[in-house]
Amino acid sequence: MDLYGYEIAPSANLSGANLWGANLSKADLKNANLSRADLRHANLSGANLIGANLNNANLSGANLREADLTNACLTFADLVGADLTNSNLTNANLTNADLAKANLTNANLYSANLTNANLFGAIMSDGTIHV
Repeated sequence: MDLYGYEIAPSANLSGANLWGANLSKADLKNANLSRADLRHANLSGANLIGANLNNANLSGANLREADLTNACLTFADLVGADLTNSNLTNANLTNADLAKANLTNANLYSANLTNANLFGAIMSDGTIHV
């Protein structure tokens, strides 16, 4: 499924959607409900996910390079091996998110809530975080 640059209706409800491997590069998903969505290996590079609900979403192996996740809710999200290089996670809620082996190089985590998040093997600007 190729939705490159696609603009989704504001606050679209895609809860539980199967978007495995979809190309959502630069898509406007602001305030979208993507809770429990299957976004494994999806390309979300440069996507606007400001305020999006990604609770319990499966984003393992997803490309989120340069995505804007400001104020996004990612509680219990599976981000194992996801590429979040240069992404904006300002004020994002990552409580209980699984970020094992995720690439967070140059990601903006200002005021992000990482309570109980799994960061085992996550990569930051200087290398690997050892938790």
